Amino acid sequence: MNRAWAFIISKTLSKEELSSLAEAGNKFVLGWTAHEQQLTASFEIIKEKIIVVKVNEEVTNASGCSIDKLTRFIKDAEAQFKIELLNRLLVAYKKGDTIEVVHATKIKELLEQNLISENTIIYNTSINNQNDLKNWEQALKETWLNKYLSPAKMEDVKGKL
Repeated sequence: MNRAWAFIISKTLSKEELSSLAEAGNKFVLGWTAHEQQLTASFEIIKEKIIVVKVNEEVTNASGCSIDKLTRFIKDAEAQFKIELLNRLLVAYKKGDTIEVVHATKIKELLEQNLISENTIIYNTSINNQNDLKNWEQALKETWLNKYLSPAKMEDVKGKL
């Protein structure tokens, strides 16, 4: 099974920055090891807003030490590109063909302004493996963000679940 991690990029990066980040990420995964065993891994930036790192654990398992190496790489990327990647209160949502990123505290305001709805697609970045990636696009009403829906909307959602 492939283990996976996803990180939301907190702000828009230039094409040059994205290219540099992708180059650094690919270099990292090419040299990434667990107990001196090379990991079979990939690094991908999805729609310029979400980093996905995968490890094929059928070849070599990611260990605590290797996961620490990934965390160090991510923290270094945060410093280098002046972005947040480890902030779990960042929310990525689908807007047409793009992904928008906001802090979770802005969700209620976006709902009130009808800029998003209960059916807006949210990217669930609390994934653990490649199977989770198949279902990581979820309607807002099916995520923890549903707490920001009005009470009337919540009754509709509860009736449909």
